[in-house]
Amino acid sequence: MSIKLVAAAAVSLFALASSAAAQDNSLAAKEIMTGSYSKAEHKLLAQMRFDQRPEVQLNLAAVYYATGRTDQARSLYEQVLQKDEVPMTVTTDRTAGSHAIAHAGLRYLNQRQRVASR
Repeated sequence: MSIKLVAAAAVSLFALASSAAAQDNSLAAKEIMTGSYSKAEHKLLAQMRFDQRPEVQLNLAAVYYATGRTDQARSLYEQVLQKDEVPMTVTTDRTAGSHAIAHAGLRYLNQRQRVASR
């Protein structure tokens, strides 16, 4: 079973987001893709109250990353890695596992941290 996803400021960071994923607005995909991070965060936090699927966590991590809250993003990526891996549809012809996306997010966080410390 594949799950639609817009991952971590993934629109630009991981090149994983797609227009197909953007149609699943239950994951705040539209808001993330248009940079409406406050609205996306509101939707995702409400959803997290009853649904802690990896794709919800990854999208919230995307919002945190995009808004400079790297510690919160890191925590969510690490939580995803503690769960079973879930295959996700990231484009109409491409899938990626939730762990691969979380690892990519952590790599970007580490790069951002190295650049900031220079």
